[in-house]
Amino acid sequence: MLRLRTIALLVTIALVAAACASRAGSASPGAGTSPDSSESPPAVGGDTTEAPDLNDLRVPTEGWSTDFSIATVDLGEFQGGGPPKDGIPSIDEPRFESIANAQAWLTPTSPVISLEVGGSARAYPMAILIWHEIVNDTLAGVPVVVTFCPLCNTALVFERTLDGTVHDFGTTGNLRFSDLVMYDRQTESWWQQATGGAIAGTLTGKKLTFLAAQIVSLSDFAAAYPDGDVLSRDTGSERAYGRNPYPGYDNANERPFLFAGEIDGRLAPKERVVTIDRGGSIIAIPLAALEAAGVIEIATAPEPVVAFWAPGTASALDAAAIDAGRDAGATGVFVPIADGQRLTFSRTGGRDGAITDTESGSTWAVTGQATSGPLAGSRLDPVVHGDHFWFAWAASQPETEIWNP
Repeated sequence: MLRLRTIALLVTIALVAAACASRAGSASPGAGTSPDSSESPPAVGGDTTEAPDLNDLRVPTEGWSTDFSIATVDLGEFQGGGPPKDGIPSIDEPRFESIANAQAWLTPTSPVISLEVGGSARAYPMAILIWHEIVNDTLAGVPVVVTFCPLCNTALVFERTLDGTVHDFGTTGNLRFSDLVMYDRQTESWWQQATGGAIAGTLTGKKLTFLAAQIVSLSDFAAAYPDGDVLSRDTGSERAYGRNPYPGYDNANERPFLFAGEIDGRLAPKERVVTIDRGGSIIAIPLAALEAAGVIEIATAPEPVVAFWAPGTASALDAAAIDAGRDAGATGVFVPIADGQRLTFSRTGGRDGAITDTESGSTWAVTGQATSGPLAGSRLDPVVHGDHFWFAWAASQPETEIWNP
């Protein structure tokens, strides 16, 4: 109990500090988006058809033009996270640097969100995202929003174009079931980050399209995309980039901060899971099981998927210095077909062993690229997946099947 209170205090201090720091500067709105996907999960906690009661709101509405009379959730579920509107400033005019320049301040195990669109690839370091949570960007002509909620360990990317309009996103300063609540600056509708769904305001009921992305190490990203670029620390804000304001937060057995819902007890609250919502199959693979196996194939429609795990990526939520965090590893989920050939995969050796396919004997990286053998250079098609804390995924997907051998 004492440990939990300590963590809660540390998180509160970090959030308030970020809010205070942001008041010294101003965030300038920018632009961004992401592609289309049918793999969007329902809203956290489920939608409600009852008319919202504005008296239930427990968060400030001053300065908001949001129409709270339109909502699909209980307004009483919103909780203040500490900072005010835009108190955690989104990055709206992102600048990028080469991998070589990024290596001057990041280490090979630094966790990054890896995104590839139309043949162009970018890495968004957790060292930056943990302080900003939202990046509005455009990659290969596609407006995207890259998001990270530290309290849920949800790193998700969406297309920002909705019904022909490009939306820019910021932080409301509020949470729902411990998850980041975003807003779009065009209508000031409120959005649940975990689902990409608008839950209050004029766009209520709309869904953003998920984009396949991964949390991998800078080393993994550099190997897969040597010509890719990396989000720069030149953000216009002064932050302790590389420091983790939530040290020790990924302790699996501790209750998440500001989570008012009922925790699904099938797994520890903050146990890490690899999540898949595809073709009617909603599955969570405990990260420990995937780490032990290296490769797990799942039967889904319209074709099966395969999940990879590889060592070498630091946890962003463990040590005070992100790069000193424990090795949480990286995951990838793919369609097991390359060059028209159906493949079966396995890991040879132990935890550090190589992933190979039976059919050609080629070796594969966690990014889905064949690095040696007859299929060297081939890439597997990525599948939208998440690396979540269990409580956050279970809150939105209570019907989830937990994979076991």
